[in-house]
Amino acid sequence: MNTSMSWIKKYVPDLDVSAQEYADAMTLSGTKVEGFEELDKNLDKIVVGEVLSCEDVPDTHLHICKVNVGSEEPLQIVCGAPNVKAGIKVPVVLVGGKVAGTHAGGGAEEGIVIKKGKLRGIESEGMICSIDELGSNSEFYPEADPNGIYIFPEDTEVGADAVELLGLHDSVIEYEITSNRVDCYSVIGIAREAAATFRKEFHPPVIRETGNDEDVHDYVSVEVQNSELCPRFCARVVKNVKIGPSPKWMQRCLASNGIRPINNIVDITNYIMEEYGQPMHSYDYDQIAGHKIVVRTAENGEHFITLDGQDHELDNRVLMICDAEKAVGIAGIMGGENSMITDDVKTVLFEAANFDGTNIRLSSKRLGHQTDASQKFDKGLDPNTAIDAVNRACELMEEFGAGEAVGGCVDVYPVKREPVTLPFEPEKINDLLGTDISEEEMIGYFRLAGLLYDEKDRTVTAPTFRQDIKRTCDLAEEVARFYGYDKIPVTLPGGSGFTGHITEEMRQANLVRDIAENFGFSEGYCYSFESPKVYDKLMLASDDPRRNAIEIRNPLGPDFSIMRTVTWNGLFASLAVNYNKRLKNVRLYELGNVYIPEELPLKTLPDERQKLTLGAYGDYDFFDLKGVLEEIFERFGLAGKASYENTGKLPYMHPGRQAVIKIGDSEIGEIGEVHPSVIKAYGLGAGTVAAVLDMKVLGEQADFNRKYTGLARYPAVSRDLSMIVKKEVTHAEIEKVILQRGGKILEEVSLFDVYEGAPILPGYKSMAYSLRFRSKEKTLEEAEVASAMKKILNGLSGLGAELRS
Repeated sequence: MNTSMSWIKKYVPDLDVSAQEYADAMTLSGTKVEGFEELDKNLDKIVVGEVLSCEDVPDTHLHICKVNVGSEEPLQIVCGAPNVKAGIKVPVVLVGGKVAGTHAGGGAEEGIVIKKGKLRGIESEGMICSIDELGSNSEFYPEADPNGIYIFPEDTEVGADAVELLGLHDSVIEYEITSNRVDCYSVIGIAREAAATFRKEFHPPVIRETGNDEDVHDYVSVEVQNSELCPRFCARVVKNVKIGPSPKWMQRCLASNGIRPINNIVDITNYIMEEYGQPMHSYDYDQIAGHKIVVRTAENGEHFITLDGQDHELDNRVLMICDAEKAVGIAGIMGGENSMITDDVKTVLFEAANFDGTNIRLSSKRLGHQTDASQKFDKGLDPNTAIDAVNRACELMEEFGAGEAVGGCVDVYPVKREPVTLPFEPEKINDLLGTDISEEEMIGYFRLAGLLYDEKDRTVTAPTFRQDIKRTCDLAEEVARFYGYDKIPVTLPGGSGFTGHITEEMRQANLVRDIAENFGFSEGYCYSFESPKVYDKLMLASDDPRRNAIEIRNPLGPDFSIMRTVTWNGLFASLAVNYNKRLKNVRLYELGNVYIPEELPLKTLPDERQKLTLGAYGDYDFFDLKGVLEEIFERFGLAGKASYENTGKLPYMHPGRQAVIKIGDSEIGEIGEVHPSVIKAYGLGAGTVAAVLDMKVLGEQADFNRKYTGLARYPAVSRDLSMIVKKEVTHAEIEKVILQRGGKILEEVSLFDVYEGAPILPGYKSMAYSLRFRSKEKTLEEAEVASAMKKILNGLSGLGAELRS
């Protein structure tokens, strides 16, 4: 959004600040200024001069001009413009003055200093300049000759400030308007903010009542078939129209906003679109069949040619403006070629309507046709502005002598938008801001912002153009921005609960991250969206419940069409990428969610569970990965409580190298070497190992209570135990018996050797353990240790274990 300072001052006449002061203050009060351009930055000592005489220089395109600039003696200036002649009044840059534009001896950034010199040996005491050399162009000054110097009207005063006459003592301000401040997409909205910011009086346009004794309803009727997409439609008629240029002041306003002046009718609609932020459209009344307007949605496959000559194919989601026979415009985007204003127009129909912003945005996107009007409509405009806009257009038409307004207005407005009224709660506002602002001061800020305070009901009412004010926190924002964000003290957040802390689930997630990374794993992030083909790659059975995944209604594609129920695919795919890049040793982990539906189709939210998934290949095996899990269990207070059982239920793991992990009766995870077929499907390296833990179950089983135990005061007694057992007997079974039978004095047990082969009989293996005994109360006696060992051996005999001689 751009505005000129001069246009703002039309509504805030007492505003007397520099562009920099304006930009700083407006930004601090919530209307962010991106930058500004001072139009007269490189213009200095430029006055109106009258060419008294003009003589050609033989064999050149140059002319010797005598120019009266209001001084005692006329100046001699050599000029090469083809349109220079005696009797005209032109902008003259005096010696020592500056112009913009590109010219020998300078650049546009610094401006060009004009010096006294000679051209073809002829003295020249200044410069007669074109509109381009004044920093603009003929697009915004249509009266200017694009190939010559600028010529002022005959009655222009000699010696006057040419820059001021051209409206270039001005600055163009560029704003970044947030989408919730729709009112600031207009000059009036920005001016209202400027008046509040600088504590100046705001003077909105006062619209004079227009219209003859006729009734507009005798001229035109309006039928709105879809009031949801078109909440309001206003129409007025102006007859006896005279097409011509708009006044210079309007042309300058439009030019400062980057809009090219065209003629009085087009300029009026553009001016009001910028002034009120309300797009308008004008139709040739005589081209409206049946003198009836119908607002309807298009038919699928319907074609329409817009003003710019483009043929658009429409569908039934596009809102159209039609007459009794045909479409004449795409609502909120552009009018049609079949009802455009021509020089022969006699009667004009002005339309100011309100359309659903979302529909306009989507229609504009589908048609690939974005206009200034659609960009404003898609923000969601205030329907109450439409009537002011159409009345303003009629007022300007009569003011310019461009036509006669017909009395009355066709106004289809079935459901009126009402202002929002909120309770005034100063204590809550101060609590939100951490301030101690008085009620009177707050009320003063509300009045600055155009909000109405009712002292009796203690309520604040926001006008309908302030669509951003819906609750008390919005009122607090109004107080804060006018009180001054820089004045708000630094305070701690209030409230009864703690703020700024992490949840227990987040703390546990951070703990497993630290453990995994300490073991050399790098974190990966994988998509929660997957393809149903993943289940085939993982060799899940057709009736496996994990195939019951939630389908996405609008997937990015078939490879992202379901919510994952297992995390293996993302990890295996990531490992495969690294393996195919010939990285030898890779360890990855992911903390991500799976989504388990209670039933399909979904009726309730799915069970969203966080899983820790680890995977590695290279110099890493099953037992290395198991060590990482054991460290996690120990840090979670579960040391020695995890059991590993090969149930054969994991189709994606090697049949003989897999285990389901349990804590008591709760299944907490899985570990194993990836199945050769899965390795082949993903392109992984042989011996890839992986594990997964359910963070919810882990958290439920965790015990973070730690009790202090002092350093051992009494010596330990060590015993080694070597036995022969059947190959089917696992370390976990043996360890469990030793721990149960060892009693309180058994401090530690560890496996230090496993052996198979001669002289051990086939089907058996040798396993050797180191046991450490210690009492916290005294030095152990041999008999106590022997008794514990006897109990252990008796327990092991139940597993068929025999001591190795």
